[in-house]
Amino acid sequence: MDVKTVLSVLFLLSISWANAQDLPPFTEDCRSDAYPPPVKDKVGTYVLNLDQAPEDRWTGLVKPLTEKLIVLIQDIKDLVGIFVNETKAVDYLDELLAPMADTFPEPYPGELKGIANATGIPLGQVILYNVFYEVFTVCTSLVVEDKTGDLFHARNLDFGLFLGWDAKNSTWALTERLRPLIINVDYQQGGKTVGKGVHFAGYVGMITGMKPGVLSLSMNERFQAEGGFIGIIEWVLGQRDGQWMGFVLRDAVVKATDFNSTLQYLTSVDLLAPGYIILGGNSTGQGAIITRSIGTKADDVKMLNPSNGTWYLVETNYDNWESPPFFDNRRAPATKCMNTMTQANVGLKGIFNVLSTKPVRNLLTTYTALMHVRSGTLDTYLQYCPQPCFPW
Repeated sequence: MDVKTVLSVLFLLSISWANAQDLPPFTEDCRSDAYPPPVKDKVGTYVLNLDQAPEDRWTGLVKPLTEKLIVLIQDIKDLVGIFVNETKAVDYLDELLAPMADTFPEPYPGELKGIANATGIPLGQVILYNVFYEVFTVCTSLVVEDKTGDLFHARNLDFGLFLGWDAKNSTWALTERLRPLIINVDYQQGGKTVGKGVHFAGYVGMITGMKPGVLSLSMNERFQAEGGFIGIIEWVLGQRDGQWMGFVLRDAVVKATDFNSTLQYLTSVDLLAPGYIILGGNSTGQGAIITRSIGTKADDVKMLNPSNGTWYLVETNYDNWESPPFFDNRRAPATKCMNTMTQANVGLKGIFNVLSTKPVRNLLTTYTALMHVRSGTLDTYLQYCPQPCFPW
């Protein structure tokens, strides 16, 4: 049974439950009042000094959050335990995964070991935490161009589906535990910013980020049989080569010189897992959805084309040339709200309102990130979704 079939069954069961409870619908009219968000929801910034030894870079961030990380990683282990159906096998993951640290490209082995040392969390569990994000995120990303050719890039990061339903509060437990770990990271070298990203503390890869003045990017999961837990298992067993997406994207941001060379790199780099890479630049037409399979294959590249009416791109978690499944069609409301906003009103306010409209904003939405490459700004806001809210 593939991932989409599993999700379909779970969705139908949830709808049956919702109908029995006589719950109202999950959708709402396009919002116009969400921006500006409350100041208290704005995420703070941590300066990552790339001139420090890799083992020391993250200590100041993760050490005070040790207890929260331990609880969160236990949730992930519990989920893995459901799939492997053996507690002892889950415990063995620590021994199995720890040696994998040295298979990562520099500087990631040192950074992961430094996090383990700073928190006392076994290295194998730190690694599990770092690869898990690449196989369990459900997101919405936008690249938008205004009438002057200025580009904006924004995304909702949704995480925690089926990871501990809190019946008392009608929330997903892991989603709630992630919010206190969200932080903007300012990558600095020689006292200068060379990149910016949004991270969960303890996760060293990048799935939302930008190079001020150059480009922006985000990554959404692509549901394929070759991804998910199968990909992790094959990687551990040495049956799959390539690089993890989070490391690739962080390197792409920090080392970026221009949009076109980065686009070419991200269409051909050898990846361990499938995904959608949404890329934005600093000039008209510089926006793309790169649909990736494992290996060096890009299945499709869809570009902005404002002269032909394509002034924005929307990506959730499904191939853009196919209709989304009925049980998770966030693309349609996002598209509707973008068209309602119109290109004449493009800006941070309108884009944030789109991403704050249910079900684009949902119970799994941990944050909304707003990126403007020309000004070099990356603002991140915690997101919450009061009931009734999809999913469930």
